[in-house]
Amino acid sequence: MASPLTVLNQVYAPLRNLVTGRPILATFLVNLRCNSACGYCDLPLNAGRYEMSREEIQKIFLGLYRDGIRFVLVQGGEPLLRHDLPDICDDLHEIGFHLTLITNGTKLTARLVERLSRRALAVSVSLDTLDRMKYRQIRGVDQLEQALHGIALLRQFPHPKFLTCIVSEVNRADVPAVMRFARSEGFLPVVGAYHWNVGTYGKRDALLMYERSSAAAVFSGLLDDELIPPGYLRKFVEDNVTWLRGRKLEPCDAGRYSIAIDASGNVAPCLAFPPVGNLRESPLSDILERFDREAIRLCSDRSSCNRLDGRVVGTILRHPITALRTPVSFAAGRTGL
Repeated sequence: MASPLTVLNQVYAPLRNLVTGRPILATFLVNLRCNSACGYCDLPLNAGRYEMSREEIQKIFLGLYRDGIRFVLVQGGEPLLRHDLPDICDDLHEIGFHLTLITNGTKLTARLVERLSRRALAVSVSLDTLDRMKYRQIRGVDQLEQALHGIALLRQFPHPKFLTCIVSEVNRADVPAVMRFARSEGFLPVVGAYHWNVGTYGKRDALLMYERSSAAAVFSGLLDDELIPPGYLRKFVEDNVTWLRGRKLEPCDAGRYSIAIDASGNVAPCLAFPPVGNLRESPLSDILERFDREAIRLCSDRSSCNRLDGRVVGTILRHPITALRTPVSFAAGRTGL
């Protein structure tokens, strides 16, 4: 049985962080290997960089839990290329974190889905189009069939599941169909804009780059056709319209309520910024002091970013009633339209 002091920390630490503007969410790149070559991704993938062991991860995240972090987005690269990923997720769940696994879906198996189902873990699958040729253009590989198979395996997954679509010039006509497909399969639809030259994140790809007015029309159409459910997911789409039309957004909270941690233990405010410290060498409190807050503010002013992690906590705090309207799931086989 947990001691009173332990129980107090479990409750007090995240509340303290919310009040004082310290992280409660971490994006964790559990590996830096990927079986895709997405045109919009500028992460240093498949370069043989050091990946922390399961034991190192467990030790570091025990400390992060004491520091008040409670939510972890587990991604890569493609995280399912890491063979001990289920064990790592078990460890993080046992510590007490709320987990979301972010994957391209191509490496999902029935056995893995069954194991993931045993934990209170959300899954987010990225899918930008249902067209095989366009999938290959965007992802750099011909793996649509594998991705759709992985999505089918999640049809009866008992925990929240999301399908994320990034709008680019190649797929903007396909986005409504992807959103309808997501809902028919029981996924909560998430849609963001491709961004390039946002700090160190998002490379320029001439094939994918769009005119802002064209992309704004896609997001506005999704809202008009009510393809996006109420709550935070709809607010995120509205924010994309706001940014694409040249208006300023509410502040990004990267480095405040959220941080990014790579497979080696390096920490940055988010994936758009270079790391400023390593958790194998320094405590989180010291690393947070090194963040360039003015640079974060300037980045926030010019980008809505297609990453939810830097904005989700702050937006929920600013719009709690809207956030409470976000559905937990859709029934597979129904579009809700």
